[in-house]
Amino acid sequence: MFIKRTKSWHLSESEVTPEAVYLDRRRFMTGAGALAGAAALAGTGALQAATERQLKTLAHTKTAFDPGETLTPYDAVTNYNNYYEFGTGKGDPSENAWRLKVAPWSVKVDGMTDKPGDYALEDLIDYSALEERIYRLRCVEAWSMVIPWLGVPLSGVLKKVAPQSGAKYVAFETLADKGQMPGVKSFFNVLDWPYREGLRMDEAMNELTFLAVGLYGKELPNQNGAPIRLVVPWKYGFKSIKSIVRIHFTDKEPKTSWNMSAPSEYGFYSNVNPRVSHPRWSQASERRIGEFGKRKTLMFNGYADQVAHMYDGMDLAKYY
Repeated sequence: MFIKRTKSWHLSESEVTPEAVYLDRRRFMTGAGALAGAAALAGTGALQAATERQLKTLAHTKTAFDPGETLTPYDAVTNYNNYYEFGTGKGDPSENAWRLKVAPWSVKVDGMTDKPGDYALEDLIDYSALEERIYRLRCVEAWSMVIPWLGVPLSGVLKKVAPQSGAKYVAFETLADKGQMPGVKSFFNVLDWPYREGLRMDEAMNELTFLAVGLYGKELPNQNGAPIRLVVPWKYGFKSIKSIVRIHFTDKEPKTSWNMSAPSEYGFYSNVNPRVSHPRWSQASERRIGEFGKRKTLMFNGYADQVAHMYDGMDLAKYY
């Protein structure tokens, strides 16, 4: 007899945050933003206001992927970002990313695949089948958010492009355009561009791994990785690469940007692990953006039931 087991993240539809709740917050923030914008219409502020794209509402299906925690306010999600291609300050991406042209957009698929090529975004993402998933996001800097993403499972997209059986890893690259990204043309580059990340194939095919094209019911803002980004909720945030332009299949562990920059601080796996400290700070607790106190960090960011089996037998202090 087949017994359907209810998994730990599956909640009843009534427990999922109502769409009207976060859209009301969005309308409030939009109104506040309009007032602030009116005061900023001068110099480069006027140019930014004139060129910033209007975010479209995206039809989607609500799901029960939800930790049952308070959502991080929209203005924090969109104004407190790490996206070094647009600057190293937390507010730099929201100030500078309006330069990014997100349409048309294509993604190169190459390496160990039976269907290599340059794919239009619309050919990779089925916009008629978008899901909302509310995930925790834990930054390696020990702050965290709870974000309602819109997108599709990565596994379905990878199946479309037919990775070969020998492919053990999938690597990703971010756009690196000096004309659009002031951080890329900086004399003192923080990283070796383009930004690179990667996953083992079993991690990539895990049902939690997500390709996001929106948040809070609308398209992704540029500073959040428009038009397409990865979301891997059990890993530190820098693994969730933004503005993807390349997907590469390989049988060798791919080089990743922060690991190349500081291998003693940033491992390939980068699983959230409160028992393994960063060399410069503890990972045992975190500050949830919008809250005053700290909370204990959960192993695998609270997703251990879904992902811990992939690391059985591994020394997670060594493979950090």
